[in-house]
Amino acid sequence: MRTLRAQVTALLVVALVVVIALANGASFFLTRPDWPPFEKIGEAAQDVALLADLAASVPSDARLSGGRAAIQAAPPEGEIDGEATRRLGDTLGRLGRAMPVRVYQPGPGGPPMTAVGLADGRWLVLERRFGLMPPPGPPGGTFGFATWLAFMLAGVTLVVVIAVRRLTKPLSLIEEAARGIGPDGELPVLPEEGPAEVRAAAAAINLLSARLKVAMDSRMRIVAGAAHDLRTPLTRMRLRAEFIADDEERAHWLSDLEELDRIADSAIRLVREEVEGGPEEEVRFDDLVEGVVAEVAEARRPVRLAGTSPVAVRGRPLSLKRAVRNLIVNAATHGGGARVAVSAEAGRAVLIIEDDGPGIPEALMGQVFEPFFRVDPARQVSIPGAGLGLAIANEIVSRHGGRLTLANRPGGGLLQRVDLPGVAVEA
Repeated sequence: MRTLRAQVTALLVVALVVVIALANGASFFLTRPDWPPFEKIGEAAQDVALLADLAASVPSDARLSGGRAAIQAAPPEGEIDGEATRRLGDTLGRLGRAMPVRVYQPGPGGPPMTAVGLADGRWLVLERRFGLMPPPGPPGGTFGFATWLAFMLAGVTLVVVIAVRRLTKPLSLIEEAARGIGPDGELPVLPEEGPAEVRAAAAAINLLSARLKVAMDSRMRIVAGAAHDLRTPLTRMRLRAEFIADDEERAHWLSDLEELDRIADSAIRLVREEVEGGPEEEVRFDDLVEGVVAEVAEARRPVRLAGTSPVAVRGRPLSLKRAVRNLIVNAATHGGGARVAVSAEAGRAVLIIEDDGPGIPEALMGQVFEPFFRVDPARQVSIPGAGLGLAIANEIVSRHGGRLTLANRPGGGLLQRVDLPGVAVEA
């Protein structure tokens, strides 16, 4: 995952490893100024010549210098370092002491060796290496170096991960708060504990949540108060309209007042759904839908129950009934008739409402859940409604953890789908 935490961790690990590698390299060359160890080959050649002269009078198979030199009839077996042998031989030749020499590669765990041929054919074997020294290998060989590198990477990575997690904790709090937003749109209250930065981030998120809730509640109260206050002047205007002598003019006045009354009532209902709480209970969703279909049919609106399956949900019965009624009435009113079906799919309750109306233009599909939305921009009143039915239904479904989707049917008409979390139906 290309998260900020992963990127910062990778950057710091690479940076620390590079810095450690450079520091180790610089320290090695500073503490080993004589590397590569081009030792003074002339002095080494003189030492070899002197030891050869001393060994000429020593009998064979003798050990010299505390066991660090021996006289043998033949040179020892082993891998010869050609470059070191050549340099030592050339230097002896320049000193006028040409003699056969062999400088051996150091074996694993074995001592360094240099063999010098004596005039009588014997060989002086020295546990010392003359000439160029090979580069020092890592302690323990390649495996030891790999182990050291693995431990260094593991330690650096562990420290960096802990540090980055601590530094990015405030950012993860924001992510957790966003994921925890409930259907009512409220942010969860975060515990204000831990390091100072984490406490500050949690306090800021909690303060933001509290202020948003106050602002939303205030606006809802304003809308509810305005809608409620409209009732009194509407009632007075209706009474005055009754005394209009002209029947046609009186009918127009009463129709306009009814439209205003529907808008005020719908606004109050929408606010109620925004702030309404209360306990939830298990509801047989199929029975609830059947009851709403029967009520709408009694009101002489075209609606038909296409089929139901036993399914239950948890929620507030009155709110769910209001949402289902709004959707069915919407289809029966604007779509020329509603076909309703309830089913259970993968543990969820699904309500499908289809009609054969004109549908909704695709350009306006993203606005259907906005308050007071109507497809007809002129807001003709030949079809009753305040444009809040879908907004109220969507609010109710969302607060119950579900989803309301609308789509135009290929053959014409509109399809409304409600998807709610289901619960096991009691036998």
